[in-house]
Order: sequence, then C-alpha cells, then structure tokens
Amino acid sequence: MLIADVDGVYDPRSYNDRLLLGLRGMLSEAELHLLHLRLEAGRRRQVERGTYRQRLPTGLVRLPDGRVVKDPDQQVQRALALVFARFRALGSCQKVLRALRDEGVRLPRGQTAGPAAGELLWKPPTEGAVYEVLRNPAYAGAFVYGRHTRQHAPGPPSGPAARRVYRPVEAWPVVRQDAYPAYLPWEDFVANQARLRDNASSFARRARATPRPGSALLAGLVACGHCGRQLHVVYRAQPWYRCAALQKVYGRTGCLHLAGPPIDAAVVEAFFAALAPAELDLLEEVLATQQADHARLVQHHVDQVTRAEYEARLAHKQYQAVDPDHRLVAAELERRWEVALQALAAAREAAERFAQGPPASALDPTLRAQLQDVGRHLPALWASERLEPLHKKELLRSLIRRVVLTRPEPATLEVKIVWVSGAVTPLVLQPPTYRTIEMRGYAHLATQILALSRVGLRDQDIATRLAAQGYRSARQQPITKDLVGKIRRAHGVDGVRQQFRSRDRIEGQWTVYGLARALHVRRTWLYSRIAAGTVPAHRHAVTGHYLIPDDPALLERLRAQRPAGRRAPSTTEPEGTGCDR
Repeated sequence: MLIADVDGVYDPRSYNDRLLLGLRGMLSEAELHLLHLRLEAGRRRQVERGTYRQRLPTGLVRLPDGRVVKDPDQQVQRALALVFARFRALGSCQKVLRALRDEGVRLPRGQTAGPAAGELLWKPPTEGAVYEVLRNPAYAGAFVYGRHTRQHAPGPPSGPAARRVYRPVEAWPVVRQDAYPAYLPWEDFVANQARLRDNASSFARRARATPRPGSALLAGLVACGHCGRQLHVVYRAQPWYRCAALQKVYGRTGCLHLAGPPIDAAVVEAFFAALAPAELDLLEEVLATQQADHARLVQHHVDQVTRAEYEARLAHKQYQAVDPDHRLVAAELERRWEVALQALAAAREAAERFAQGPPASALDPTLRAQLQDVGRHLPALWASERLEPLHKKELLRSLIRRVVLTRPEPATLEVKIVWVSGAVTPLVLQPPTYRTIEMRGYAHLATQILALSRVGLRDQDIATRLAAQGYRSARQQPITKDLVGKIRRAHGVDGVRQQFRSRDRIEGQWTVYGLARALHVRRTWLYSRIAAGTVPAHRHAVTGHYLIPDDPALLERLRAQRPAGRRAPSTTEPEGTGCDR
C-alpha cells in the first residue's frame, strides 16, 4: 500500500518514508493549532470592539446594515413583555408557565433549524422557552460574551465529556449594556437572575414557600447565625424556634432553642416601623398591576385574532390565484385555507371567552378609604385579631427576606432582619433565661447577697430586700430565700447564723456551740447559767445569738462547775429549751 499527495508518493513500509510522514503530521497539527489560536484571537478582538455578531433571540432583528432593532411584529413585543410582567408578579418560572397555559397564551419562537428554519412560529409555552426568555441578557439590551463555560468531570481524560455550565452574572467576562433595544431595564434583569438563583436554592425556596398553619409568624424565615442553617418550629405551650442541625448531623449540642413570641413581636414592630415612613399605598399599586395585566391579556387576544385574520385572508388569496384545473395544488391550498379559518374561529372564541370573564378587581369606595393608608391602620388591624396567621405571614414575607438569630451570650439575642431590598435592620433582645447564673446582672446580684449575708441578715430578709430593689430570678420571678442560699453556698460562704453553729469563736468570743464542745457539756447547761447571770454573755446585734467572752478564768471556773462524769454531747443531740433563737 502506498500513500500519495501533491508532493510525492510514500511507502509506509520504508523507515525514511514513515519518518517523513510523522514529521509532516506533527507540523500540520502545530499549524492547525496556530490557526485555531488566531481565529480565537480575532473573535476576542471583535468582542472587545463590540462588533462580534451573536445569534439574536426571538424579538430582536438585525438589519442589513448591522443595526439591531426590535421585531416590528407588535404581537411578538407584547408577548415577551407579558412574560416579564408575569414573572415580576409571580416570581417563579413554573408559575409563569402555568399562568400562560391557563390563559391560552402562545409564545413566538424563531426557528433556526429544521424544515421551518427562518420562520416565526407561535407555540404553546414550555419551561425551556420561558426560562430562555428570562435568562437572555439581550432582552435587557446587553451584549454579553462568556455566559457559559465548560466544566470537566473529575476522572481520567477518557471519562465523561465536559458539560456546559451557566456562569453567574457577576462572572461574565464581557458585558456591554445598551447594545440592543431593551425589553426591560438592566436592573430588573439582574433582579430576575437573583430570583431565579434563589428559586434553585432549597433554603430560599422553603423561605418563600406558601405559609403553613401555625402561630409562629417567622416559620421558614428564621436562620441560625451560628451555623447558617434554617431554624425549625416546635409547638408546645407556645412556639419555639430550634436549631438542631448540628445535633442531627454531628450529634453535638444544638445552637439555639428560643421562645417564638418575643422574637415575633420584635420583628412585627420593626415591620410596622418600616411601613410607616414609606407611606406605601399598596392598594393603588395592586389595582394598577391588575389593570395593566388585564390590558396585556386583552391586547394579546386582539393580536391573536388579527394574525389569524391575516393568515386566513392570505390563504384565501393564494387559493383564488391558483388554476382550478391544477387540482394537486388547489387541493393543498384549499386545505391550508380551511386550517386558517379554523385557527381564526379558535382565536375569536378564545377572545370572546376571555371578554366574558370577570373584569379587573375593583373595590367599593368605603373599603378603598379604609385601606389607602395601610401603614397607619395595619397595626390596629393586626392587634384586632381579624387577620389570620396565614395573612400575617404573607404580609411579613412581602417585605422580609430573612431573619438571622444569634446569641453571643445567654442573656442577649441579636436579631438581623434582612429586607427584600437588601437592607439590614439589627435588633438586640433580652430573652428570658432559665439559669440564674446566665443572667446579665448575676455577678452584681451575687455580690449583694454575699455582702448582706456577712452583716448577718437571714436569707429571707436578703430575698425581701433584693426583691424590693427590683432584682428577679432567671424566670422573672421574685428572689426567694432558697435562691439566696443557693448562690451563697455556691460561693462557699456560710451565713452568720450558720457560723454560730459551725464555728467555735466569732470575733474573738466563744459561741455557745463552741464553748459547749470545749467543756464537753450540753448547750442547755450553758443557757441556764447565762439566764442565771453566772456566765457573762451578750447577744449578737443581728442574729441574737449569744457571744461569751474568751476569759481563761471563766473557762476554768466552768470546767470546775460542770457535772462529774458528763460525756461529750453528740452533734445530733437536740437543743434544749434554752437555746437562743
């Protein structure tokens, strides 16, 4: 076998010929690579100059001189505007698709391949068609290059081929605004992309989902500021917001477990504060939107009838112009005329059916006057219990995108309200604590208890005095003697009354307990002599317990007077009737 080209004939069995063929193949590969680089560089230069011609979407037409204009077909323009208006009102591609389907709206699709290449066809709306209209920046008047990139799957080169990945708006390498006539402003297009991106996020989708029954107003909106996960609602006597993600995934302690009503009340108050200065006239905005939407649908059906009439007239002219004896052509044109007449009848029927439907919503003057200043009347309406929890949740979601909860310390709760505009309102709450040691003023409370205990006040007297000064326990209950004793013992401090029972001497003088242990006698034996005046003693100014001077002579005299053979009293022996109290 021989191989031949314009330069000669080669024998693959010959070493020299094989070497020459290999060298020529390597040079050809290098030449092809250089040509590819040059073509890519030329494309880049055209992109930088803005002269690169991209394929335009349906609704934009390139003139012979290179200028780009909107499609002169008014129905095409109105159909595209209807898609953008529907997405602005509904906020979901699927909702837009279902709305267009229920209303019998068809979308224009310019064919780029197949038997109908170059024609404009009107087709039932599909998810792909709606999605492509919403994501194409050309409708916002922007020339964009590099919307997609290739992402290689991990593994060997022989594995799956690289897949096409859509880049986010901020990662587009080339963006030239005002390059084409726009169907919507660039800011609205960017907002639509952010909304579509949120729709793809499970967290954002759950946050905007239809509110479920329940008294927790922020269900689906609250997020944990520690781990970033969504909080769930636990209904008990009252709703609680709980973050159990770390406990569920890692078996660790959960981040937050907070009572819902205080948080709901703070967020609702901020919601009212956001409404009041803006003086939003929601009624007029809703009515204007409904009327504009109704007008678009009316115009769409009118355009459908007009187009169907044109198609019917054109088919009729073609049928009239053909030779009746040429039955092969005449039969086909007659069939097309009949199809056009059927389409015209269907369009007129759809227009009549829409015209017989309910008109745009209207409110009577009394209700209009009640709702025109919703910013001032909404708080009273909210407190009147005339609004169901579902209605309250819908109202909150109209302005609030997310609520982030963080607890930097047990007695402080930081609340960040993220509004739909992107603004953030920080709030600081003081949630109820359930452990006294977690209270904000615990250190000062403990200092007060220890100081009052050292001067000899009983626990009950300390509790009464602190309660009068406004101190409260962790559960917002008055200070009790049990709590005072618990805090005092936690700091290793005994009360003065306890000291009289546990110490032998106080302030350099004997206590009755200490002297009884030293003499190995009962305390009643000392009490009787104190009452008779043979043992000098004076009472403590606060506790009333006896203090006996530390006099060696007194101690020797008492040892001599104690009963003979008296054993040492047991520590569990009950006091006599002469104990001080």
